[in-house]
Amino acid sequence: MQDLSTGNDEQAGNVAEIIQRTDPGVLLVNEFDYTAPVNTGVPSGFDLNNDGTVGGPDDAYGFGFFPGQYGMVVYSKYPIDTEAVRTFQQFRWTDMPGNLIPQDFCSPAEVEALRLSSKSHWDVPIQVGDKRVHFLVSHPTPPVFDGPEDRNGRRNHDEIRFWADYISPGQRSAYIYDDTGTTGGLEPGARFVIAGDQNSDPFDGDSYPGSIEALLDHPRVNTKVTPDSEGVVEAARLQGGSNAEHEGDPAYDTADFAEPPGNIRADYVLPSKSLRILDAAVFWPTSDDPLSRLSGTFPLPASDHRLVWGDSKLPHHRWLGERSP
Repeated sequence: MQDLSTGNDEQAGNVAEIIQRTDPGVLLVNEFDYTAPVNTGVPSGFDLNNDGTVGGPDDAYGFGFFPGQYGMVVYSKYPIDTEAVRTFQQFRWTDMPGNLIPQDFCSPAEVEALRLSSKSHWDVPIQVGDKRVHFLVSHPTPPVFDGPEDRNGRRNHDEIRFWADYISPGQRSAYIYDDTGTTGGLEPGARFVIAGDQNSDPFDGDSYPGSIEALLDHPRVNTKVTPDSEGVVEAARLQGGSNAEHEGDPAYDTADFAEPPGNIRADYVLPSKSLRILDAAVFWPTSDDPLSRLSGTFPLPASDHRLVWGDSKLPHHRWLGERSP
């Protein structure tokens, strides 16, 4: 927020231009400080990383140096039904049936206190004409920066699984409760778009097995069109390294990471099957495109994550997932 207040921050200007050029109807920005309440930087009172001390970013409910760091914000050209927004910031990880909490690493008291969401999970109802679309947004923890217990990889898996359960009617979502105590998941037949930096690639990187597949293989999720770009294919070829060993199609990558893991697919815009996808892409221009100045190479002018967009049929409008630095 301090960077934005001056109007002179070059990185913020580049992010703003990318957004202006893609012109979304609805937009999620991840890693946006001081917005709605999130778990990052909120002290847990426990030694969650088992380093012998209590306090600091790694012992917060979500990694952060202060409350609200790495938060989220949603912008919409369409009305948001603010009274119907559901948040799941305080949902306890232990309340998810079949969770992957590393029981041998965490004390019983920590297991009882841990929150599932490293930031928050939000169900934001958007009114588009006479139709409603639920914008389901989150930013699961990266599945790295831990030890052999894989606590972050396990949490990432379950943070992604939360939405897979939420959009499943009946018993599968019955365990879910929001921050007001209302229980259950999304109503059957509801339209939705799941968006965010999921920090999980189906083929490459360090994800716990099956993490993002919980959404990509879900019977209610439309994956007929995968956002892609020519610029990332060029980048993978020029950068080499881990990219040359990847199993996934580089055209679908969304994040320009250092070695390892190299470039991976981390960011998603996933509509329900009740929404027909008209088009989708990743904003990653090739080097001969004048707009490549907005994505560029290291030091990256906007973010190490590229904006992902998708056009759906309701009627013609655009949904975006974007992670800012």
